[in-house]
Amino acid sequence: MQTLSLSSGETQIKWKQLWSLAALYGSIVIGWIAYQNYQPKLLEKFNFTDFSFILLVFQGIILVITPPIAGKLGDRYRFKAGHRIPIITTGISFAAMVFMAVAFTLLGNPGEIFKWVLPVLIVFWLIAMSIFTSPALSTLELFTPVDKLPSAMAILTIVANLIYSLEPVIIDIIDYLGAPLTFMAGGAVVFLSGYALKKTSLSLFKHSENKEARPIASMQFDTTRSNKPYIFFLGLALGIPTAILFKLFPDLLGDKLGVLLNGIDGKIMLVDLLVLSAILSIPVSNLVTKLGLEKSFWWSLAIIIISTIFIFTIQSPVIVLIMTVIFTVMFTALSVSSLPMAINNSNYYEKVFCVGIFFSGVAVLNGIIEAIQAF
Repeated sequence: MQTLSLSSGETQIKWKQLWSLAALYGSIVIGWIAYQNYQPKLLEKFNFTDFSFILLVFQGIILVITPPIAGKLGDRYRFKAGHRIPIITTGISFAAMVFMAVAFTLLGNPGEIFKWVLPVLIVFWLIAMSIFTSPALSTLELFTPVDKLPSAMAILTIVANLIYSLEPVIIDIIDYLGAPLTFMAGGAVVFLSGYALKKTSLSLFKHSENKEARPIASMQFDTTRSNKPYIFFLGLALGIPTAILFKLFPDLLGDKLGVLLNGIDGKIMLVDLLVLSAILSIPVSNLVTKLGLEKSFWWSLAIIIISTIFIFTIQSPVIVLIMTVIFTVMFTALSVSSLPMAINNSNYYEKVFCVGIFFSGVAVLNGIIEAIQAF
């Protein structure tokens, strides 16, 4: 498929813009950690525990349907304003505003009537985070030549995995700060990182010839249709092992490897796996580039399926440990290859929409598992 973007003809990664995107992605991950930590506490504090299942169902639905909607809006702005930045900044501003609204609501110690504002704000927060996440991550194809997309994804993978590996420390910090200060800080971090991405990205569009929506006479048409079902499948292929890793592995590995690893807690094992994935991200991305996206994706997916079956069915701690390491290596390869494949299989005019479809697929199993666990 012919790919038309600002990265066409470029041979080097735009590192300033990529690191700005990585900073924003890091703030999103921290925001999710804060949300996951405080959501059950707030529901319990204000006697909303009966609504936790309903809220998680809404969360799953929002995270599945919002990314494609945001992607549609992002593509519309690409050709109306010349770039997708407006939808990103709108979502970031909305998310920061909701962060602050939650903080000030908690500071005011809401009474019986105003406490009902909190579930509404939580839903708004989920929508706000979803609105800008897909359009923001879709800018990856603007900053990176097609052949270097796995290397750029390696940077995002390192950032996300290292932050998730620090989750226990981050939770201690946010518990020390308390909910109001945490949400204030979250709003500030998201806003500042979003502003940095906006400032660095807009430099790409200073000249009219660098607009995403260039004059028709100066651009070739991309007539290949976006392979939307395949792009959704790519998201599922990443989302399923991600959900298994975060939701099922801690308890499973704690039971199966506890004796072999001197009783190490399953959550600590998850931290170790995330750190290993971060360390391997760059060498694995180099290997993915050499082998090609398609071959890397299908081989890593096949080996993940096999290793997962072994981990769940085999009782030997040694074999389970070996399969877990193999799973982690292949999960890293899948992480750096799946989104670039989704971008490559999307039509130029539907880039952001297709990235939204990809993240919709990523969110499906995680939402189902969380709803089942809450039920």
